[in-house]
Amino acid sequence: MRTTRSGLIALAWGAAAIALPAQTVAITGGTVYPVSGPPIKNGTVIITNGKITAVGANVAIPAEAKKIDATGKWVTPGLINSTTDLGLVDVGFGASANESSPKGSEEVSAAFQPWLGYNPMNVLIPVARENGITSVAIWPNGNLVGGQGAMMDLLPGSLSDVLMKAPIGMAAEFEGDREAGVGARGELIAKLAELIANTRSYMANKDAYNSARMRNLTFRRADLEAMIPVVTGKIPLVLNVDQAANIEAALRFAKQQQLRLVLYGAAEGWMVAAKIAAAKVPVLTGAMNNIPRDFTSLNARQDNAALLRKAGVTVVLVGNAGGGDEDAFNVRNVRFEAGNAVGYGMTWDEALRAVTMGPAELFGVADRVGAIKPGLDGNVVVWDGDPFEFATRAVHVFVKGMEYTAPSRKDLLTQRYKALPPDFEKN
Repeated sequence: MRTTRSGLIALAWGAAAIALPAQTVAITGGTVYPVSGPPIKNGTVIITNGKITAVGANVAIPAEAKKIDATGKWVTPGLINSTTDLGLVDVGFGASANESSPKGSEEVSAAFQPWLGYNPMNVLIPVARENGITSVAIWPNGNLVGGQGAMMDLLPGSLSDVLMKAPIGMAAEFEGDREAGVGARGELIAKLAELIANTRSYMANKDAYNSARMRNLTFRRADLEAMIPVVTGKIPLVLNVDQAANIEAALRFAKQQQLRLVLYGAAEGWMVAAKIAAAKVPVLTGAMNNIPRDFTSLNARQDNAALLRKAGVTVVLVGNAGGGDEDAFNVRNVRFEAGNAVGYGMTWDEALRAVTMGPAELFGVADRVGAIKPGLDGNVVVWDGDPFEFATRAVHVFVKGMEYTAPSRKDLLTQRYKALPPDFEKN
């Protein structure tokens, strides 16, 4: 096996990133925003062996604790970005370094598990982490049904160290996209319905299927197996859809098929917010995009998330500024999506919840992350100001009680080129 230059960089970074945690950490003096309860002024957070063990204004500090003085600072749960391909795509190496795009069969790759190709030493991970992102959901790209999602912790180690939960949902498309092997929305809906019908038929006749005593099904056995948790309601179908008419069609489809549904994108969601709320369907959307990308998002507006929330929709904030770079290269920008959402009408508390406890609850990991309370993992960030302000910096980032201080590749490059060589102007 040949080791490339990029591989050597990744190996070097992986070694530098590993930090041994103090057995006990005490974060003192800051304003703590637990999300699960009201803010605590002059609060203390105790993390022991990777778990939060105490939170409050009058907490006894163990003698052996490593103390972090957070006076004048803000203390929040680690932020969660719920729509990324972080760790699946490397910089500048094209398809050879892309683990997020399966080929599939019949435009369906439901069995695809992208976390099996996840690289914990990806150089983009430290950049996200040093900006307060401690957990992400990773998803596949492409196909009518792209595959399964997973929740990951942003720390180095093996897959067992970083994989928090999988699968957390099934990614699918719901616009009339030729890339999904269809030419119109009606054809797309029919193909999805056939996949679900095939899955139900397979579930009811496994013995007959295994002994070739039933008619052939359109889709592969592995994909039908992977769709069973969707059909039985154990995981949601996460549909990428923007147009108001398509959103309404998706709501009808999910009701008819008795599926748990999550909408992703929903650029025109504000136009049908009452219907989304009545269906109790959560929405993954952002607040930076007000320019239509195509005819399905002509009515995009930056207060979409705020309007959805005011209508009673559960909103989880994600990157949707367009161009796709939020998925891997700018995962950190989810906090600016939250800041924009506040600027366009969402309350600050709602925005914080939408990048912490909201996604944790939606994807079934609220017993691990999303809040600062005893029993949860020690994913905690200390900020030097409001985390949604552009100039604010994360001064301490803990993932499972481990603090990471080694510079990211971005920091090293910034430092390298901050001062020009003495003879630069002569050349």
